[in-house]
Amino acid sequence: MPQNCIAPKPEYSNSIPVEEPPEMTEPHNSIILSYPIQINEQSLPKLTMYPITLKFEELTYKVKLEHKGLCWGSTWSSTEKAILKGVTGMVFPGEILAMLGPSGSGKTTLLTALGGRLGGKLSGKITYNNQPFSGSIKRRTGFVTQDDVLYPHLTVTETLVFTALLRLPNSLTRDEKVQHVEHVINELGLTRCRSSMIGGPLFRGISGGEKKRVSIGQEMLINPSLLLLDEPTSGLDSTTAQRIINTIKSLASGGRTVVTTIHQPSSRLYHVFDKVVLLSEGYPIYYGSASTAMEYFSSLGFSTSMTVNPADFLLDLANGIAQENMHATEQSENQEQERKLVREALISAYDMNIATKLKAELCSLEVNNHNTTKDATAKNHIKPEQWCTSWWHQFKVLLQRGLRERRYEAFNRLRIFQVVSVSFLGGLLWWRTPESHIEDRIALLFFFSVFWGFYPLYNAVFTFPQERRMLIKERSSGMYKLSSYFLARTIGDLPLELALPTAFVFIIYWMGGLKPHPMTFALTLLVVLYSVLVSQSLGLAFGAILMEVKQATTLASVTTLVFLIAGGYYIQQIPPFIEWLKYLSYSYYCYKLLLGVQYSDDDKYECSKGVLCKVEDFPPIKSMGFNHLWIDVSIMAIMLVGYRLIAYLALQRVR
Repeated sequence: MPQNCIAPKPEYSNSIPVEEPPEMTEPHNSIILSYPIQINEQSLPKLTMYPITLKFEELTYKVKLEHKGLCWGSTWSSTEKAILKGVTGMVFPGEILAMLGPSGSGKTTLLTALGGRLGGKLSGKITYNNQPFSGSIKRRTGFVTQDDVLYPHLTVTETLVFTALLRLPNSLTRDEKVQHVEHVINELGLTRCRSSMIGGPLFRGISGGEKKRVSIGQEMLINPSLLLLDEPTSGLDSTTAQRIINTIKSLASGGRTVVTTIHQPSSRLYHVFDKVVLLSEGYPIYYGSASTAMEYFSSLGFSTSMTVNPADFLLDLANGIAQENMHATEQSENQEQERKLVREALISAYDMNIATKLKAELCSLEVNNHNTTKDATAKNHIKPEQWCTSWWHQFKVLLQRGLRERRYEAFNRLRIFQVVSVSFLGGLLWWRTPESHIEDRIALLFFFSVFWGFYPLYNAVFTFPQERRMLIKERSSGMYKLSSYFLARTIGDLPLELALPTAFVFIIYWMGGLKPHPMTFALTLLVVLYSVLVSQSLGLAFGAILMEVKQATTLASVTTLVFLIAGGYYIQQIPPFIEWLKYLSYSYYCYKLLLGVQYSDDDKYECSKGVLCKVEDFPPIKSMGFNHLWIDVSIMAIMLVGYRLIAYLALQRVR
């Protein structure tokens, strides 16, 4: 094996101090601002860079696979599958480590583990400046996912500004944070599209390369010491991919530690990398300098007479294909067996030639660092994770961002047309209903409770499943507390959720000829809005528990059907053994409250020509009753708080 298979620790310019800090628990309001271009020191605050040396030793990760028997009634069985199998390596500040390997080789799993985001059975050791992962490390780590998780209706500038307001500490003013955003926009070449919307599946926005740079820019706002990127060039053309990698190289030259997975880079991209980890079915078969990889495999007898892209050559070997025998192997009947033999030979060679030297180097680094860190180790204590911003600040920014993101869909014409058309159609059907037509009047009140008991529920079901990926991404980065997000998200929906039913009641109440007393109208409106909030709460709970739109809407359909039947209008005398169902239906309580608001014990109606009867004796109303209305209000309050609490607790499970 060549002597330079394992790259030495690089040197850096004097402009960036690289001494490892004794502790990784600096005050939470400090921020790193060092970019690979010249910075106007008068316009930016002087802040400290903390380089991170990343080491990972013998990482092994296993997942459980569940299988169900083919026969009816057979039980589930589970087996364990190893995704990572003893991966070791190290990356120094200023270096780019590229993880190569075929699909399913464990690249993304390894990257996720290095970012402290992997649960399950992970064994081995990962250290950051010889310390374990902590909240302090988390605040210095930027993680760019393969898929660009961005809000489609925000512009590039809005996306970065809101991220800066959430992730940069309160010690910086808003103007300073905006100034950092301007700097990142210029650095990443996003000036041309700064006012363009991100875009989504339903409308066109910025290009794929620009989205990737926005995702990188979100992480660069905190100027991370450790930058992890998952397939940053996937789906991009070669020119755009080259620009992305050059940007990453510039970021690394600023003293950052950069680790990236990449599927099949061009030769130009490959030569940008400092180190390479090559994985094959979870096994490492090469770790070392990217420039000496071809030489290493040539020394093992795997070489090619053709001029090929080194990355293509390495991926062929990871798939068990020897380049010189590739065509013969493809025609062989023992193709899979030959590939297996090639992989086994490469794994064995790695253990003999690379693994032992790598372990020795890791041990020597630990011995060299022992004297400089033993004092810090003796007094080391990891501080509890502190937030860069206050809860109130997080709430305000999230509320503002939510309103800005949903400004195009909140009061869209389709939803307004839907509600207004239904209210006018209902008003025409119940036009000026006489007081003697009490059946029609209570049917209109039941329609109030049904429509505004189910319409908000179906809208709320989509809330959290649609934001699941964004919630996972931002909470993994420690951007905000879940409580601030939950409250901002639910309050941000209230303008739409309350404005449309208000317009609905204003239209259909007077067209329907209900009691024209202002207080009666006001109480009717309050009851409807109260029911809307309870219904929305149940929809939020369904969405948060299941986090899958189809399952949540199916459950909502069944629930609304049960609530409709047991709402007190269709069936007045429910059998005792199932009567408890109606007490679970908020439509039942809403309907009862609407009746109590519209009628009193002394009201009478013309039950036959010239004969007046008490309203409370009318069978459908008698089965509901006018008693204990405040108890019904209290029960709905318990539902309102309880459903939202369930939704909040369910969101805490999302990881």
